[in-house]
Amino acid sequence: MSIRRRLRRAFVATNRVLYELSGGTLGGKLRGAPVLLLATTGRRSGGTHTVPLLFLADTNDYILVASNGGSPAHPDWFLNLEANPDVEVQIKRDRRPMRARLATPEERARLWPRLVAMYGPYERYRARTDREIPIVILQRRQAG
Repeated sequence: MSIRRRLRRAFVATNRVLYELSGGTLGGKLRGAPVLLLATTGRRSGGTHTVPLLFLADTNDYILVASNGGSPAHPDWFLNLEANPDVEVQIKRDRRPMRARLATPEERARLWPRLVAMYGPYERYRARTDREIPIVILQRRQAG
């Protein structure tokens, strides 16, 4: 594993722990953009995997970008939710069950400018990769 990947994993793990311990007071923003914790079910392990991610609030939904920094591969969390779209989201101390789905082309066209306005590097990430970067919409679901 490269040093860059190790450092990124350490940053993500530290951010997750600080967020959990502080209820989002620490680690709840990155470059001014809000952060949530996304818990997915591992597609191979079946275990819970929690990652901090930037999000955009859109009415009652939360919007995520599976950019993986412009890498040619989708992030693991996205592959997990493709296998099981039922997730748990934590924003500050509030936890809620949600269901993930991909944005339609019309939703992408509406959301992408807002996402780039929130976090400018998304545009660089899009230019860096040949894959279409997925935009994920999280919608509330009933617990149970």
